[in-house]
Amino acid sequence: MKQYGFYLGCLMPTEQYAYELSLRETLPHLDIELIDLPGASCCGEPMKSINQLMTLYLSARNIAIAEKKSLDIFAPCAMCHLALTECQHILQHNESMKNRINSLLAQEDLEMKGTSRIFHTVDLLHDVVGLDLLKHAVKNPVALKVATHYGCHLIRPSEIGRPVDSENPQKMENILITLGATPVDYPQKLDCCGAPILAHLPESALTKTGQKLQAIQDQGFDALVTVCPWCQKMFDARQQKAGEIIAATLNIPVFYLSQLLGLALGIDKKKLGLHLNHSSVNSLEVEEL
Repeated sequence: MKQYGFYLGCLMPTEQYAYELSLRETLPHLDIELIDLPGASCCGEPMKSINQLMTLYLSARNIAIAEKKSLDIFAPCAMCHLALTECQHILQHNESMKNRINSLLAQEDLEMKGTSRIFHTVDLLHDVVGLDLLKHAVKNPVALKVATHYGCHLIRPSEIGRPVDSENPQKMENILITLGATPVDYPQKLDCCGAPILAHLPESALTKTGQKLQAIQDQGFDALVTVCPWCQKMFDARQQKAGEIIAATLNIPVFYLSQLLGLALGIDKKKLGLHLNHSSVNSLEVEEL
């Protein structure tokens, strides 16, 4: 089995448990072994506008912990993936900053070399596992018309390298087709979920959430599929409040891609954390999928 350092970030172990549960259940079926990283901390991304050096240090520290175990990194949170990737990019092109960061890391006997590759859920499934293996692993095709949401952090800035194309991402669609679903492109596909401004402008954030969910609902999708705990938090846990903000009744089931993957692999829905979803996933009778 291929081993990856499992970088959880902050939101998954404190709130979005279903993402972690579904990943730990599904990936071993695809010859992926997740190795925990004791001592890992926040990636620093939420604090980048306040202290960029601290963000670089925190991300470099997490990378160094994985490198000390000679592991590539699996970072399923899009925000964390961006922070780690950006850190690696900056330090690869700025030797003096890299030396400065490593002088701080040396206090913990750590060194950030930049040798570990960093993967997200989408490119791990699409590029590493591959569609052929996924196809052979499917036991219960998930026959749903689905809308995909990649999220802002997964698609840009493209100059530092992102897991998917910034203008027309299709890797989630390819995965979902392999799982038996029918993904359909829609005009609002790349619109933000609103999470980056939730703390400062909650009504504006939830307006963006509600408007996208309403557009998906109006276009007759069965469900929305996400790959980021922040996006899932907005569309799933905040769906009712977003509906109140835009004066609309919203009833869109929201799944993590890893949850639909688990259903397609024939894994019991309780092991995938579906009971932790706030949206109406049970309205699709997922136990029969």
